[in-house]
Amino acid sequence: MRFKDLDIISMKDFSRDMIDHILDTAEKLEPIANGEDKSGILNGKILSLLFFEPSTRTRMSFETAIKRLGGDVLSLGAVDASSIIKGENLTDTIHVIEGYADAIILRHPKEGSAKMASEISSIPVINAGDGAGHHPTQTFLDLYTMRRESRLDGVKVAITGDLKYGRTVHSLCYALSLYNADITLVSPKELRMPREIIRDLKNRGIEVKQTDSIEEAIQNVDVLYVTRIQKERFPDPAEYQRVSTSLQITAELLKNANPELKIMHPLPRVNEIDPDVDFTPHACYFRQSFYGVPIRMALLSLIMGTVE
Repeated sequence: MRFKDLDIISMKDFSRDMIDHILDTAEKLEPIANGEDKSGILNGKILSLLFFEPSTRTRMSFETAIKRLGGDVLSLGAVDASSIIKGENLTDTIHVIEGYADAIILRHPKEGSAKMASEISSIPVINAGDGAGHHPTQTFLDLYTMRRESRLDGVKVAITGDLKYGRTVHSLCYALSLYNADITLVSPKELRMPREIIRDLKNRGIEVKQTDSIEEAIQNVDVLYVTRIQKERFPDPAEYQRVSTSLQITAELLKNANPELKIMHPLPRVNEIDPDVDFTPHACYFRQSFYGVPIRMALLSLIMGTVE
């Protein structure tokens, strides 16, 4: 498997063997991620962060990842403080930045932007989210979380929230199809998973169930993956309120859950998980957030050719 100079754009580009190698590499690097060990394997390397949308975890975990390995970060900063505000297009920005750094991390509101950037860039591009398209590094850390906290091969997963527009769950479902996952989709009819994704999953031999009952879903699954319902998608505030509260996860609700159930969330959360859940043995979303560091350390080390 050759990872050096590889672009990370979509989970569809990765085989199970490739994903397993990335997860194995992350596990080896985890002691460095949590500060137990030190490493300089990315000493002298510079990572460029181009974020055209807000981010906390993705941006900061990439910064932490390269700094833990001895490298440094070059950040675009606020868009309105850059030449973008003067009308510079993305193509020109990529051509400029490729002369400054060893890899580019791009988050952009337009679907397909990361693919376009990878086609013109002479250095590797990692997609950190492109509109409603893909968010592959989130998926890698989600898979790693399942492997560390529950199980991955044959995992039973219930995915709830905004399944129509959520790029996180789109990428995750494709990846889970490589691990013989049993997938249950829980959402209001307005936010159901796009039909083409369900069709693709079924063509891959994956059983997909759909329901609007969260109580039913959590009884027999290993992992509950919760996502935020996006208020901005609802023209009627009352309808948003009805939908968002119907899927809220509470400590009371979890009394009937599988005792081994693990709850994940890509964050940020709004009201879809009650804070009382944080104190249950089911909650692992904050550990999930940390796992983004070893995963992104692994990806950076592999594409820059400092590990194999």
